[in-house]
Amino acid sequence: MVVLHALSDFIDCDFAVSDLSPSYWYEGHCFESGVGVASRRHRLRLPRTSMSEAIAHGLMQQLTNNDCYSREGKMYGILLVELPNGEQRVLKAFSGLLNGCSLVAGWVPPIPGRDEVALEEARTLAELDKIKQEILCLKQLTERQQYETLSDEFERQLQEMSDHHRHCKHQRQEKRQQICNTLTPEALAIALEQLDEESRQQGIERRQLKRQQNEVLQPFQRFIAATDARISELKQQRKALSRELQAQMQATYSLTNFSGRSLSLQQLMPGGSPTGTGDCCAPKLLHYAATHNLKPLAMAEFWWGASSVNQDKIPGEFYGACIERCQPLMGFLLSGLKPNPFPTFAQRLEEREGGDVTLPIIYEDEWLIAVNKPAGLLSVPGRYRDCQDSVLSRLRHLLPDGMALASVHRLDQETSGILLLARDRQTHRQLSQQFQQRQVHKVYEAILSGVAIAEQGVIDLPLWGDPKNRPYQKVDWQNGKPSLTQFQVMAREQDYTRLEFTPLTGRTHQLRVHAADVRGLGIAILGDRLYGCDAVTSRLHLHARELHFEHPQLKKTLYLKAITPF
Repeated sequence: MVVLHALSDFIDCDFAVSDLSPSYWYEGHCFESGVGVASRRHRLRLPRTSMSEAIAHGLMQQLTNNDCYSREGKMYGILLVELPNGEQRVLKAFSGLLNGCSLVAGWVPPIPGRDEVALEEARTLAELDKIKQEILCLKQLTERQQYETLSDEFERQLQEMSDHHRHCKHQRQEKRQQICNTLTPEALAIALEQLDEESRQQGIERRQLKRQQNEVLQPFQRFIAATDARISELKQQRKALSRELQAQMQATYSLTNFSGRSLSLQQLMPGGSPTGTGDCCAPKLLHYAATHNLKPLAMAEFWWGASSVNQDKIPGEFYGACIERCQPLMGFLLSGLKPNPFPTFAQRLEEREGGDVTLPIIYEDEWLIAVNKPAGLLSVPGRYRDCQDSVLSRLRHLLPDGMALASVHRLDQETSGILLLARDRQTHRQLSQQFQQRQVHKVYEAILSGVAIAEQGVIDLPLWGDPKNRPYQKVDWQNGKPSLTQFQVMAREQDYTRLEFTPLTGRTHQLRVHAADVRGLGIAILGDRLYGCDAVTSRLHLHARELHFEHPQLKKTLYLKAITPF
């Protein structure tokens, strides 16, 4: 079975790499060195580069031409490898099963181990399904519905009785006031006793209804409590069976790294691992390369098919190592490769003074700092471990006062350009107020993936981000926040349009939506796959070129500019 593929299967032979900077790093600590201060100098890294992304786009094109790949949404991946003779080849993999199959011609096979527990897995899955069906039956018993119906009926009767008794009590109170002034003492005593007796009888009536309610409902309650106890017992059985199967699979799944060392998932993750660990693209690709004497050069993973259940995966978008299943294995899987040492603090200062091209500082004083953020780098760290590399985290390691730094605003990860950070709280507060009060003048430069008709204008489209479909933003006239953008065409170049954007508000993805929406320019920014651009390109062509604002301490206007890199 052919698993190694030629580059020409995915990209043109004359493909030229225009951007050599990685857009993402698969990384982990060297397994042999452990986790600690010493291991910081032995962090292993494998990049996702423009070459690997282009190969992945070629694979996407192949997937488009075959309906079997669109039936289910899943992660796919490619690994660019070097053979011992120096030739470059491509491996491709899918996560989990593909249409129910683990072994598919042309794709990297699954990591050894699953076959060894196949019979036990089938038996356990059948038992789990049996338990599931019994739980469903117990939850759908007619006695539960009968109990709900009877309980609702008694509650209705009690409510009606309470309303009636409340009305009667009000009438008795009014009658007591009337007869106290009109009846003789003897007659008054008799009348008051009659009213008290009526109150007692209504109390007896209510207690009788409550007693009847208990007599009718208690048998149902005992029955339901017994079935709930059985459901709880079945859930515990299901949990124990799942854990047992998972432990068996973890013990048999064996991963091999580039130093030739093999360990089971149980040894690598003694605290337990989520279902599916070892079935993802990255472990499959790296294990295969390690066991076949192939040197990994770059990797790329992307989602294809239907959007994920949580709508957090978009078809055609690239993603890094998943937090729960893949990231904990990266250090082991990459062990044996040449480490990528982290520079010392002195080296970082030396790089900065010599002009660090990866994160150039374009302005700096004792109160604030402005950098030219490259595309693909986060402004601030994300929530998860694979999203910690950012402008803020890099500067915090680079500068002596780095821990006091705070980002005043943010740029999208795919957007390059000027990012402003404050070095103390007062400066941060003052600059933030300028942004909030729209006193900061911002100019972006972009290339549209088509020819714009209008020369200039203002786009006024309110934007709203659906919490269930993040990070996607859309025009929403009812829920959206006011969003204004000025634009000016700079040039038309073949089938593209270069223009300036001046955002008057600062909404998430404002320029990207205002460009792509038909009520705006109706043309997506080149490279913006999230909003409909299908062109194969190395980056989003959006750059924060200029920033004008009043320096809060120097009381003068700063004019910052970063040359557009495209």
